[in-house]
Amino acid sequence: MNWHDLLNAIALLLILEGLLPFVNPEGLKNMYKAMLQMPERTLRMIGFGSIAVGLLLLYFV
Repeated sequence: MNWHDLLNAIALLLILEGLLPFVNPEGLKNMYKAMLQMPERTLRMIGFGSIAVGLLLLYFV
């Protein structure tokens, strides 16, 4: 992996992260409000699941 690949990955991350607030800002606000009500354990498990899926996808690609 070189710097070009890393910068491409960061650019794609920023594009994907920006889609939801651009397309549906009110929905994003509601999602954050709902997340504030969730226990930390649930949020950690969602984060762990996301990391695991990302790692698996990266491995197979």
